[in-house]
Amino acid sequence: MIYVDNLNVLETKFCRFDGDIGLTDDSVISGYASLFNIEDNAGDVVQKGAYGASLARLSKAGGKVKMLWQHDPMQPIGVWDEIREDDKGLFVKGRLLPEVQAGREALVLLQAGAIDGLSIGYRTVRAEKTTKGRLLHEIELWEVSMVTFPMLPEARVEPMDDEAALAQSLAETFRQARDLLA
Repeated sequence: MIYVDNLNVLETKFCRFDGDIGLTDDSVISGYASLFNIEDNAGDVVQKGAYGASLARLSKAGGKVKMLWQHDPMQPIGVWDEIREDDKGLFVKGRLLPEVQAGREALVLLQAGAIDGLSIGYRTVRAEKTTKGRLLHEIELWEVSMVTFPMLPEARVEPMDDEAALAQSLAETFRQARDLLA
């Protein structure tokens, strides 16, 4: 049975996991905040395409998904510059803002390996109940947080190798040059 949730209730996913952290020197982070067809520790499984409508609405309205610290709306720590669905899941890439106290703290904890989780804050729009949890067909994404305990163990910041960091740096340099010439 598929149901539709018309309540504006924020849901979050937390759970502990082990893993390496990926962070470039300039505070850019990236990783998968959600993976398709993998059961989280609450028994929920996000279906491919679940974020599409929400991301399209946000884009059309000129809105952005927020980057928060531990799902706390009083602690934005950066900005997500890229959020997209691909065949694997919900990929995010953004910048921590060390000028903000919570952003500075998150950066230090990331660099030390004390924290490395990504977690989504969302409202379920359409889901199907299962024996273990839910199949999430449509999600309204509100925020992606850096967290200590993500509900989906695989949701984390990805390590960046030197080649990827160089490519990212070159792309940003070209973007800035293009903006200057515009």
